[in-house]
Amino acid sequence: MYTTPEYIRPVIGISCGDLNGIGLELIIKTVSNNKILDLCTPVIFTSGKAINFYRKLLPESNFNVQSIKDFSRINPKQVNIYSCWEEDVAITPGQLTEESGKYAVISLTTAVQALKDGHIKGLVTAPINKKNTQSESFPYTGHTPYLKAAFEAREVVMMMVASNMRVALLTEHVPVTGVGPFITKANILSKLKLVEESLVKDFGIEKPKIAVLGLNPHAGDEGLIGTEEETAIKPAIKEFKHQGNSIVQGPFSADAFFARGYHERFDAVLAMYHDQGLIPFKSLAHGEGVNFTGGLPVVRTSPDHGTAFDIAGKNKADESSMYAAIFTCVDIIRQRAEFRENRKNPLKKVTNRLLANVVDERIDLE
Repeated sequence: MYTTPEYIRPVIGISCGDLNGIGLELIIKTVSNNKILDLCTPVIFTSGKAINFYRKLLPESNFNVQSIKDFSRINPKQVNIYSCWEEDVAITPGQLTEESGKYAVISLTTAVQALKDGHIKGLVTAPINKKNTQSESFPYTGHTPYLKAAFEAREVVMMMVASNMRVALLTEHVPVTGVGPFITKANILSKLKLVEESLVKDFGIEKPKIAVLGLNPHAGDEGLIGTEEETAIKPAIKEFKHQGNSIVQGPFSADAFFARGYHERFDAVLAMYHDQGLIPFKSLAHGEGVNFTGGLPVVRTSPDHGTAFDIAGKNKADESSMYAAIFTCVDIIRQRAEFRENRKNPLKKVTNRLLANVVDERIDLE
């Protein structure tokens, strides 16, 4: 199943993000790498005029492109632009405008509909800015809550992914003063289950090892510095050890955990709040981090940074994270297909292992 063309080189949708941010610049730099067409068939959700605006600022960009209004005309040998609008839109790199947020939402919602309809196999989202995207018609603090609502997912988890670590968040865009009420045994158990399922299904790890961070300094110091570890985090870990298939350890003191390289001993780390997980992640991911939304029925990734208005339009943005986001999206699509195939025919995996053992024994005898 995962060896068919739709999985070997899947069609990947890319939303353009804020028109005045670095999103389109990153996209153009990434698709200018000819190797991208060996990996997937990209479909950029924007307008030809927006692409041309940024191509003029990036003289080194070099790729074949076609504009389409019909998904049946997607060309796997070219970069495809799905025209989400035809009108002229003012683009002023580095400026936060109502208009640039409006069209970022149009790009995103159009791409999500294409994902729902099966026209694309996965979605990579360029950065948006909450200040100019939130409205009565789009009442979301970011991509993750919007996608949760759009696909009617019971629960999702924001997971930051790099070659050397994965960090999942218990809470996302919640003020630090509001984190406390979310630190409950039920919430931690729910996120741990979601992280475990994602590691198995999306990353092919049969028996994951998950670390859980404490909330308070020194992980509460046995209740001397806060009680959440004793009342919620430890009980959740204890119960999950009986429920899940994973090895779960913690709570670890967050300050020493990453500094001592403990994250490399685990398949994922569950952090209690946004900055507790993302500060060390962005410091250690070497610019190639990816934001992945676990728990969705579809695959969505994005770069691990924001709109970066301060460098927008100046040809300074590094596309490493965007390229990694596309690669990770393709990789998870393939892994999910393999997971479904193995679940559909569980004997296949066992048979392959038995055959491998027989071959090894024959080699040893020879």
